[in-house]
Amino acid sequence: MENNVFEQMAKRYDTEERIELAKVIVKEVRPEFQNGKSKSLIDYGSGTGLISLELSDLVDSILLVDSSKQMLEIAKAKISHKGITNSRVLYSDFTQETPELKADIILVSLVLLHIPDTKKILQELFNILTNGGMLIIIDFDKNDKIDHPKVHNGFSHEELKKGLSEVGFHSIEIKTFYHGNRIFMNQDASMFISSSIK
Repeated sequence: MENNVFEQMAKRYDTEERIELAKVIVKEVRPEFQNGKSKSLIDYGSGTGLISLELSDLVDSILLVDSSKQMLEIAKAKISHKGITNSRVLYSDFTQETPELKADIILVSLVLLHIPDTKKILQELFNILTNGGMLIIIDFDKNDKIDHPKVHNGFSHEELKKGLSEVGFHSIEIKTFYHGNRIFMNQDASMFISSSIK
């Protein structure tokens, strides 16, 4: 019975499109974790854990952070359902307050576009990373077809690079890795991956 409710709730969030997109992202991100075995990962804006729970075999520990309690409930159910022992969830919104946390790797996948003050959140994430830690961002390339009061219409690589280096990141790499149909507010769009080091 319990399982059923969980399945239904998960379906509401984990639509087929989201699951497909998550698979593409996981495939792109996995190589970044080549030597992550002893490292701690924070998945900021983790949602239901579609991405980071697929990486749990590559790191020492995962903290899924989200400001949606319902999504975290689903993530929690997935963790126990799959018997993942190194992952836990934290209900938090770093744009409001940053808890005392440290991590070697922070993953921010399709989250930045929802945060009005990009620079401020990059600064918060920088502060949480250990020295030499890595920030991995996945988001949409700038897209002029999209105009929404609550969402950035993607990011230009130059703009993001500038923001990251102003906060103090170095060794910044950004590349577009995927083009998809109607994946960004019903528009065709491309996604980039960015990695930078504190």
